[in-house]
Amino acid sequence: MSNRIQRVRHELKRRELQVVDVRHLTPDYVSVTFKGETLHDFVSSSYDDHLKFLISDEERRDFTPRSYNNEKRELTIEFALHATGAASDWARQAAPGQSALVAGPRGSMIIPMDYAWHVLAGDASALPAIRRRLEELPAEAQVQVLVAGPEAAALSFDSAAQVSLQRYDDGQALLTAIRAMALPAGVGFFWFAGEASVAAQVRDAVFGDKGHPREAARISAYWKQGASGHHEDL
Repeated sequence: MSNRIQRVRHELKRRELQVVDVRHLTPDYVSVTFKGETLHDFVSSSYDDHLKFLISDEERRDFTPRSYNNEKRELTIEFALHATGAASDWARQAAPGQSALVAGPRGSMIIPMDYAWHVLAGDASALPAIRRRLEELPAEAQVQVLVAGPEAAALSFDSAAQVSLQRYDDGQALLTAIRAMALPAGVGFFWFAGEASVAAQVRDAVFGDKGHPREAARISAYWKQGASGHHEDL
């Protein structure tokens, strides 16, 4: 199978922004909208792009651009709050008027929308990308969504596509479901993001047990238990 994913590069820029809106979508999931003239040429071409949120000179974290509007000069990022961590601590106290600094995305992997089917799966860290992709997919798209955690239970997943949504209590239950699922017929795309140890087992199940081609999948570790700032494509 040929690789249909298009890789594009973007000019890397640091952008000074100001918080204009903070919404607590669940007790541990916060949507923050930033505004600034520096967003006039912001580009994010794929739903799983990552930009750097610069908390301080020493602390920076990867986040998915949930949505953006060049004309309004606005960018929204969603934060899944953990008990500890620099990004969670910042988002927990975020308020309009505060300043922020972001950089990127450095590039995008543009995944076509016309696959016969799509699987989108992950824990709380994957929810911004999954929610963005669902909003972008066309009405004819066939999508299976498998998500884990209390945030997933409380959030909405809006889409014009034909969506089958399954929610699980935690990453292990999600992993069990992925192992048990039969992938649909035809050429489809499998996407997963979550904790590193779970992501590695998902990789082994999808590529090994199910024999799904690597050219039609993207499996990523968005975080690692006990580590900070971890991101790895598997």
